[in-house]
Amino acid sequence: MKPIHEYNWFSQIERPSRYLGHEINAIRKDPLSVDVSFVLAFPDVYEVGMSHQGLKILYHILNAHEWIAAERVFSVWIDLERELRKRNVPITTLESQRPLRDFDIIGFSLQHELSFTNVLTILDLSGIPFLAAGRDESFPLIIAGGPACFNPEPVADLFDAVVIGDGEETVLGICDIIRRQKKEGLKKEDVLHLLCGLEGVYVPSYFRVCYNRDKTIRAIEPSLPDYQTITKAVIADINDSPFPFNQVVPFTSLIHDRLAIEISRGCTRGCRFCQAGMIYRPVRERDPRSIISILNTALMQTGYDEISLLSLSTGDYSCITALIKELMNIQAHHHVAVSLPSLRIDSMDPSWFDQIKRVRKTGFTMAPEAGNDRLRNVINKSITNDDILVTARGVYEAGWNLLKLYFMVGLPREEEKDLQSIVDLSMAVVKQAKRKGRKAKLNVSIATFVPKAHTPFMWASQITQDESRRRIESVRTALKGGLVRVKWNPPELSWLEGVFSRGDRRLTPALIEAWRSGARFDAWSDHFNMAGWKKAFQKSGVDPEFYLYRSRPFDEVFPWDHIQSGVTKDYLRMENTRAFEGKITPDCRLQCLQCGVCDHEKITLKTYNHQIAFSTPKETSEGFPLSNSKKYRLTFSKTGITKYLSHLELYQVFMRAIKRAGLSPVFSRGYHPMPKISFLSALPVGTESLHETVDVEIYDTRSIQEVKDAINNQLPLGLYIHHIEDLAGASKGVVIKESHYEIRFKDQEIDPNAIESFKRLNHFPLIKYVHEKKKSVDAKPLVKSISLISPQAIALILRELPGPKLKPAEIIRGIFQLQDGDMTDINILKTKQILE
Repeated sequence: MKPIHEYNWFSQIERPSRYLGHEINAIRKDPLSVDVSFVLAFPDVYEVGMSHQGLKILYHILNAHEWIAAERVFSVWIDLERELRKRNVPITTLESQRPLRDFDIIGFSLQHELSFTNVLTILDLSGIPFLAAGRDESFPLIIAGGPACFNPEPVADLFDAVVIGDGEETVLGICDIIRRQKKEGLKKEDVLHLLCGLEGVYVPSYFRVCYNRDKTIRAIEPSLPDYQTITKAVIADINDSPFPFNQVVPFTSLIHDRLAIEISRGCTRGCRFCQAGMIYRPVRERDPRSIISILNTALMQTGYDEISLLSLSTGDYSCITALIKELMNIQAHHHVAVSLPSLRIDSMDPSWFDQIKRVRKTGFTMAPEAGNDRLRNVINKSITNDDILVTARGVYEAGWNLLKLYFMVGLPREEEKDLQSIVDLSMAVVKQAKRKGRKAKLNVSIATFVPKAHTPFMWASQITQDESRRRIESVRTALKGGLVRVKWNPPELSWLEGVFSRGDRRLTPALIEAWRSGARFDAWSDHFNMAGWKKAFQKSGVDPEFYLYRSRPFDEVFPWDHIQSGVTKDYLRMENTRAFEGKITPDCRLQCLQCGVCDHEKITLKTYNHQIAFSTPKETSEGFPLSNSKKYRLTFSKTGITKYLSHLELYQVFMRAIKRAGLSPVFSRGYHPMPKISFLSALPVGTESLHETVDVEIYDTRSIQEVKDAINNQLPLGLYIHHIEDLAGASKGVVIKESHYEIRFKDQEIDPNAIESFKRLNHFPLIKYVHEKKKSVDAKPLVKSISLISPQAIALILRELPGPKLKPAEIIRGIFQLQDGDMTDINILKTKQILE
């Protein structure tokens, strides 16, 4: 099947680099050489999905086996979906560009409830029926995993099987069953029976839900006598879970564009609103020495310049202080920064600040959740306002100018005065800066509390949309102006999340109806269609308020009662009671709370000695001696799929290639050091070039030819350095004098009269948009020459002049009076540039 980027219309797609594939470290196998083919499907755009650590881990685990080929697919954006439907082109994987229907297994990663409609889009674009009951063994096995699967019931009818808990081992067991199916000719029913025998695998079709007249659930009835509950799969030791050293390095910038490593799984704090803190128990830490070794290798194989230490509460990692210091001792002179994305205020150590800022100040975010100590006791977040202020003062004094705080409204037992507490605490935090000159700032983010399955607050009601808006607006108004910026999650998104987070199978028809009405990307506020969702619920006979605005009695049967997270319902009831009494439950690192997760044999808390010592001395220099630096000019071509890389993406590709080549870029001095890499021009997206120029400054002792070969070995297909020049002794820089282009029309002949008419004119004004404003630019002085070289090809030479610029495509469009559709049939190639 033709790769999607080879279609003429592809050049008009927004952010085409999302769909190219062929990234560094991507794994491509011959489909005929494997027993099982697996699609890892992430129901969101590429830059979101490729930020997800779980997808990278599974991609590595599956492809480590010769008999399995794992490929990736992500949700296509609205514009590409429209083009695919218009032309009846199926969605395909990045690696082999094959339709999903051709694979054995499609595994969806469900990170949150607002991704469900995107699952339907991927299935529909693949020609696969939505409902499991409508698919026989001729279709791929459709499975799901991820945190949203701890209440899988709203989408249970879509999936043949659902993985509950840690998937590293379970996913291989599923592949083994499919391999057996293909060898033995098993029917789908045989496969489903075999799947029931795997730890953590839920087969929804083997359970029937019975309802009471009041719409509550009477019973969840299993159809197999030895398959009545599903206990989550648990990896006892995450050190046994392979880490992907050679992670796929994307072309496009990601939401979290850094090298991430999970240093710990699970959390012991017991925040009563937090589903992740309950379902990922117990805490299992990664060996700190292993972390250092893994990151050293992974940085060399990826070229990233930032490390992220992942955990539900990074500051609680037993060896965190020693680990940060060791990482900075090793990586600071390589300008590799460290970020700590999830910190509890009471676990922060001021010594971290000095370590982190040795390279650059990554973000600092704290999550008080509530504005006062009383309400934080309710949610079991045992930090005080004094703790928050002391930490904020330390962050500001260490040189940070921006701090972020996260709060929720609508928490159980929240009162009106608690809203004012958010305001008072935020203002008090800003005052901790005590700084003259450059002012410190504070970002405050507010979200509506959504009760989640398997938490002590799963019996609670959710506040209405109107009340959510009122509370958010109350805080926003009070903080308006000044140094505090308030952001908030739209209440309508929390409304839909709340419906599905505690929903049941009766929501599936409403989900499909909303999708048919155009629901897509529901987590993106600018695409959320509230009216469409309300209409879908009404048409399906579903009352969303039933799932949202009522408190549940302790004896109510929940849709997920047959899904066992390990934390018992009795423990969650006890925690609910303690919440309404305002009582704090201690950290289970200090004492076992008998929550039900640990068996204290295989499954138990796993931590390391916080006094562990490393041997790497602190780097005393800020880098390499400047006398050892070398400056080179690289002349390279940019063809094939790389023509779709933006200028920023091209810069990132070169920067990471240089680091993977073992070369050390020279960085500028100052507040925010930047690598000394400078491109002479920015090539428009979609334009190929045989002659581009970039100047780089590096520390290295290799020969000039060795430097060229080392970088070329790390560049993706389509980028190639043809020439390298040593700029030692060069007195001044160069600029582009003119650029030469060859422009070919694929399906139409060129009108020579249009060229002659253009040549006779003294002025040729064209309208272009600069920062969304119309601007008239005269193309005549920019065009040095234009001539016909064949019935379907033009030679164009453009001068480089001061002032507003025009792209070759804009000039050609104006001269020949072309429409948008005509531009898709034109190929533009820069053949050379003249420097002076």
